[in-house]
Amino acid sequence: MSDPYAQPPGQPDPYRSPSDPYAQPVSSQPAGPQSYGAPGQQPYSGQPAYGQQPYGQPGYAPQPPAKSKKGLIIGIVAGVLVLLLILCGVGVALIANAADDDDPISPTTPTRSSAPGTSATAAPPGNNNAITADSSSDFEDVCQGGSILNAAEYAAPASAKAYVFGNSPARPTSWSSKSLDSRASYYAKSSEYAQVSVVGCLAYVEGSEASGKKCDIKASDGTKLTVDYMSSRYTLTFHNARTGEKIGDGGTVNAPANRCPSFLTYSKETLKSYASPDTASINAAVKKLLS
Repeated sequence: MSDPYAQPPGQPDPYRSPSDPYAQPVSSQPAGPQSYGAPGQQPYSGQPAYGQQPYGQPGYAPQPPAKSKKGLIIGIVAGVLVLLLILCGVGVALIANAADDDDPISPTTPTRSSAPGTSATAAPPGNNNAITADSSSDFEDVCQGGSILNAAEYAAPASAKAYVFGNSPARPTSWSSKSLDSRASYYAKSSEYAQVSVVGCLAYVEGSEASGKKCDIKASDGTKLTVDYMSSRYTLTFHNARTGEKIGDGGTVNAPANRCPSFLTYSKETLKSYASPDTASINAAVKKLLS
């Protein structure tokens, strides 16, 4: 037997507090093509409408689940592993082919068969100052303790060709070429440096200078000056151009200052000019050694 005072199903209880957390909101719009109750009527407030979330959540339709990327990741990893296996297989094949190659590789650079010290590019033992000359002026290094790698080999004095270099009281560390008799057998042009095997070194004797002539000159700016033309002495030694070793002694060569030259160089600070070594004495010493 029904209770006449019972509330109709789905109707809110007038005696329940509106803040009851378990009370469900009533939707004012149909949530789907079907709803409980007759058409045109509101669904029961005690149950959520079709397609709505229970416990007071908004009645949005559930989102479709996100597609899993697990299969894509697995595919990428598998592809990387396959690529690594292929690369490893190629590397192993290359190593195996290299190991099976028994043919020796022929060197492209020819091997020198000459004895040490006879090659034009081989430095003599113990001489770390040897250079390869590309001009006649490079032979002055012999007078400073060096040697010339591509100089001609010194064999017989009669067939040797020579250069002579000398320093000066004003420039003791600077060496300049001295003239030789162009008619002599030992003479070599500057372009014939590869034929030279002997170098003569004229070294200024420290403290040997002496007063010579007083020479009146006119400077480049027109100023008239009186310059002291100084005499001095030199020692001449001969060296094997290729090895740098001393092979002869040319004795003492004077630098006389008996006559004022038509052209001279001088120091602006001291107004001194130094005479050059006697050319005839140099040629006489070279001829004596190489005759």
